[in-house]
Amino acid sequence: MTTTSAESGRSVSLHRVVVGVDGSEGATRALEWAAAEADRANAVLEINTAYSPGYEFITPAEVQVTMQNVVLEATNRAAEVAPGVEVIGVTHEGSPAEILIEASRDADLLVVGSRGLGGFKGLLLGSVSQQCSQHAHCPIVIVGPHEERQ
Repeated sequence: MTTTSAESGRSVSLHRVVVGVDGSEGATRALEWAAAEADRANAVLEINTAYSPGYEFITPAEVQVTMQNVVLEATNRAAEVAPGVEVIGVTHEGSPAEILIEASRDADLLVVGSRGLGGFKGLLLGSVSQQCSQHAHCPIVIVGPHEERQ
């Protein structure tokens, strides 16, 4: 992504690593990988979480608070992994895959875990990581259950 500096009028390259989180163990591994990569690349780390409407037993406001807490916990973990990285946390209402695919439009890298909270544990890829791998607008890293950052 390129932007123009207001002070100098020159183009400045801003690197952005986008990661999707949902509070799962897989998302935490993806977050840690993304934070380390953002640190290495001198990039901004953008943490995204999304939720779909339709919960029967909790109100939309309760869902929003819960997801904001997921982002806050992820932001704190990213600060532990990469203290010097600028972190942005964003909560969305909508399809997680669609949100992440849209966020990838002007990102340098999209990072997701191979499996999240939903679905069937025996699958290699969850629906979000599978959709992102097919439709992302930037390179994507899918962090598996035993991936470690080198």
